[in-house]
Amino acid sequence: MKAFIHQQLNWPNFSWENDEIVNLLSEARNLQGRLIGKMESLGFDLRNEAILDTLTLDVIKTSEIEGEYLNPDQVRSSIARKLGMEIAGSVESDRNVDGVVEMMLDATQNYSDPLTAERLFNWHAALFPTGRSGMYKITVAGWRKDTTGPMQVVSGAIGKEKVHFQAPDSSLVEKEMNLFLDWFNNYLKIDLVIKAAIAHLWFVTIHPFNDGNGRITRALTDMLLAQSDKSNQRFYSMSAQIRTERKEYYEILEKTQKGNLDITDWLKWFLNCLINALKSTDSVLVRVLSKADFWARHSKTIINERQKKLLNIILDGFDGKLTSSKWAKIAKCSKDTAIRDINDLIEKNILQKEAAGGRSTNYELKGLI
Repeated sequence: MKAFIHQQLNWPNFSWENDEIVNLLSEARNLQGRLIGKMESLGFDLRNEAILDTLTLDVIKTSEIEGEYLNPDQVRSSIARKLGMEIAGSVESDRNVDGVVEMMLDATQNYSDPLTAERLFNWHAALFPTGRSGMYKITVAGWRKDTTGPMQVVSGAIGKEKVHFQAPDSSLVEKEMNLFLDWFNNYLKIDLVIKAAIAHLWFVTIHPFNDGNGRITRALTDMLLAQSDKSNQRFYSMSAQIRTERKEYYEILEKTQKGNLDITDWLKWFLNCLINALKSTDSVLVRVLSKADFWARHSKTIINERQKKLLNIILDGFDGKLTSSKWAKIAKCSKDTAIRDINDLIEKNILQKEAAGGRSTNYELKGLI
C-alpha cells in the first residue's frame, strides 16, 4: 500500500459514502440559509459591523493556525480601509497584515472570478512581501522547488523527527495544479460545500508552495463557501473554528492523507466544523446588536469625539483593564483630559469604576450593553 493518498493509483478520484454525510450537509445548508436571512434583516451599518468582525476574526485566526499572531487593531483597520468603511480608532497596518487581508478579501469579495495560477501567485506574493519566510529566502509567486529535499510536515526533536506527511515531488506540482484548477473552475456536479471540503484537502495535499499553503488553502475554502452562500458578505469564520479544533483538524488531515481515496471521514469532520462555525456566529451577532442598542439608547447623550472613539473600542472588546493612562494614550490627550472625559461619562451613567480596585483605578461600562 502506498504511504500517502496522492500516491494512490486513482488519485485524485475521491469517493465517499453519501448516506453518511447527507444529514450533516442538510444541517449545514439549513444553518447557512438561516444565518444569511438573519443578517440580511439587519440594517446596512449593522451588517457592515458584522462583516468587519467576521473578516477580522478570519484573518487573525488563519494566521494563528500557522503560529503567526497579527495585531487585531491593524487587521481591523486594514480591512475597513480596503472595504471603504469608517471605524473608530483606525491605525496604520504592517505590510504583512495587509497581505493576508488582501488575499482573504480577493477570495471572498471576488468569489465568482476564475481561479488561475497567476491569481494564486498574487496571493502568495501578498503573503511574503519580502520574499522570505522568517529568515529564509523562498520561491515567491511560483511553484515550490524541492532544492533541500522533499516537502514534509514533521514534528519532534532533530534526529527524532516524525514525518506526518510528504507532498508530491516538486516536478509534479505544475501538472497537479493544472488538474486542480480545471476541477476548481469547471466541475459543477457536487454541492459547493462538499466542493469546499474536497478543495481544502486536495490543495493542502499538493502543497504547491514553499510556505503559506495553509493560509491559501483556507482562503480557497472561504471562496467556495462564499459561492455556496451566493454572497461576498462573510458572517462566519471557518478559520476561527479550525483554530478552535486545531488538534482534531491535524489528526483527521493526517489520517486522510495516509489513507485511501475514500474521504468520508474527512467530509464528516469538515461538515461538523462548518456547522460549529455557523453556530458560533451567534456571539458576533449578539455583540453587534448590543453595540447598536447602546448607541440607540445614547443617541441624544452629548458625547465628544474622544469619548465616542474609546466607547467604540470598549464595545468592540477592549483587551485588558481600562485606566485613565490608557485612555489618554489611545485618545492622544493629556491624562487630565482623559480623567475629565471619564468622570463626565460616569456622571452620565455610562462608565463606572470597577469594584475590584487595586493599585490603579479601572473603569468599565455600566450595566448590560
